[in-house]
Amino acid sequence: MPDHTLRGSLLVATPALEDPNFRRAVVLVLEHNDDGALGVVLNRPSTAPLVEALPDWHLQVSEPSVVFVGGPVQRTAALGLGWSPAGMSGSGLRVLDDVVGTLDLDDDPATLRLAGARIFAGYAGWASDQLDAEIASGSWYTVDAVPGDAFTDTPDRLWRTVLRRQGGTLAMVSLFPDDPTMN
Repeated sequence: MPDHTLRGSLLVATPALEDPNFRRAVVLVLEHNDDGALGVVLNRPSTAPLVEALPDWHLQVSEPSVVFVGGPVQRTAALGLGWSPAGMSGSGLRVLDDVVGTLDLDDDPATLRLAGARIFAGYAGWASDQLDAEIASGSWYTVDAVPGDAFTDTPDRLWRTVLRRQGGTLAMVSLFPDDPTMN
């Protein structure tokens, strides 16, 4: 068992992480236990309109109303996150207290009292102790998440936004150029 759980935390890719699946990624950790870890990349919108993939959900999601690429694992599987300031109902996994949790995409979205939702194709997954090793090697910063991170209408700025709000050294990292050779 990990000494601590990262469920509900953000993994923010360090500038040194060059894997194209995770370069400048912000990942919300949905589960972290003895078996490994699972999360979704929050800042990878696709060009696929949600209305075509899940027509019943397109009016419930936060802008942009597209399917997000949640990670490199099982990109044909859909996973939904919901945000409800009144608290999440249903049987989904609570990720950030009772405010953010996973959704059953078979539910009628019109019956849920959501302030926001996001649908992801695929997810990010790590085997037992793999994520802890990646963090120890300097691939990820771990920081606290806020509910709005998963539902931002500016996902292209999320990496910089999350780092900037940390202050100190991480705020300075937010200014790291996309391509340091062009500096």
